Amino acid sequence: MPNSGFRHGAAVPYTVECVQRDLSTFEERIGYKFQRRDLLTRALTHKSYSHEARHEGVQDNETFEFLGDSVLGFVIGDILFCRFPTLDEGALSKMKAYLVSATSLAEKARTFGMGDVIYLGVGEEKSGGRKKESLLANLFEAMIAAVYLDGGIEPARTLIEKSFASEIDSIDSEDLLFKDYKTALQEVAQGKGLQLPDYNVIEEVGPDHDKRFVVEVRVGNLVARGEGSSKKEAQQQAAKHALRDFA
Repeated sequence: MPNSGFRHGAAVPYTVECVQRDLSTFEERIGYKFQRRDLLTRALTHKSYSHEARHEGVQDNETFEFLGDSVLGFVIGDILFCRFPTLDEGALSKMKAYLVSATSLAEKARTFGMGDVIYLGVGEEKSGGRKKESLLANLFEAMIAAVYLDGGIEPARTLIEKSFASEIDSIDSEDLLFKDYKTALQEVAQGKGLQLPDYNVIEEVGPDHDKRFVVEVRVGNLVARGEGSSKKEAQQQAAKHALRDFA
């Protein structure tokens, strides 16, 4: 399948002047050996490192994040399209959004131990950057881009399928998991003649780089709670629990 824009195997200028690390174990974890190790090194280079580096030419992974996001979205979309040919666009979009959420991608990065091999600047290191969800999610996308640039779409697809195998295999198209819980709860409330759901953050726990939110939702006389790494995720979980109570 032809690529547009960057083509795998094409020259991607990068002066590798990072601290030397043995990335062989990491390659074993992801199941892919790079022909061009400099692509992997760039994928693992956070902007905080390149900004603080004294070596001219060290580039960060931000553009790799952009490319990796596109490759990931295409492959996941293709898998869902083939797996669920009768579902409409809305249902497929909700499934895709769930699978490639920041929380999901960060978990993939943790599984591969990516936080241990990223190149970080001193400030980002001190602030707990190796555990930050957004940073890890971006790191996973950058790695997908590096694999794509090094070997093309097939090894990238293989890595993505391997990473998401359990979630994709467990998908039930009728499962409420792949609906927008907040929208669904609102529809139920309206159908019962109740006021719209009211969400409130009642607790925030953990350090800034790994904070958890607890949200409470009230619908009529029903009260339910949910927890998540973001207020949005906690609201969705609270709505999910409220829907189960209504059932």
